[in-house]
Amino acid sequence: MTQFERVTLLLLRLALGWLFLYSGATKVLDPTWSSAGYLKGAQTLEGVYAAMTSPAVLPVIDVVNAWGQLLLGVSLILGLFVRLSSVLGAVLMLLYYLPVLKFPYVAHGFLVDEHVIYGLALLYLAAARAGRQFGLEEWCSRLPICARFPQYRRWLG
Repeated sequence: MTQFERVTLLLLRLALGWLFLYSGATKVLDPTWSSAGYLKGAQTLEGVYAAMTSPAVLPVIDVVNAWGQLLLGVSLILGLFVRLSSVLGAVLMLLYYLPVLKFPYVAHGFLVDEHVIYGLALLYLAAARAGRQFGLEEWCSRLPICARFPQYRRWLG
């Protein structure tokens, strides 16, 4: 990989990391924030997303959503556990995409919106092992604990 490719991968990782860190932090720090409005506005799988707004489930959805975004951002910025967090982030993007899809149209186009782009970019970061490019995964891979459990390195970076 050339230096230009490494730096470009780093910039993509940091930009997505900041996007998710900021989005998650604003949700975590705002006690009035809830995903209920987004879930109630679902145009696809309405019943599934409506069930997520029940009083027993919604608090769990809100915590997983807010903290998931925040931790995804931290992971990408630090370059640690990028493969795992990126795959989970891509799944999160799919869950964001489905409610706004009114097949085959989405708010800003035909089939493809920002959730698809973010999801694909996250999958690229996972495939490219982006945490190894100026991230903590390179350092972590040399630790004795990583040498003891090499089977986990596939998922963690």
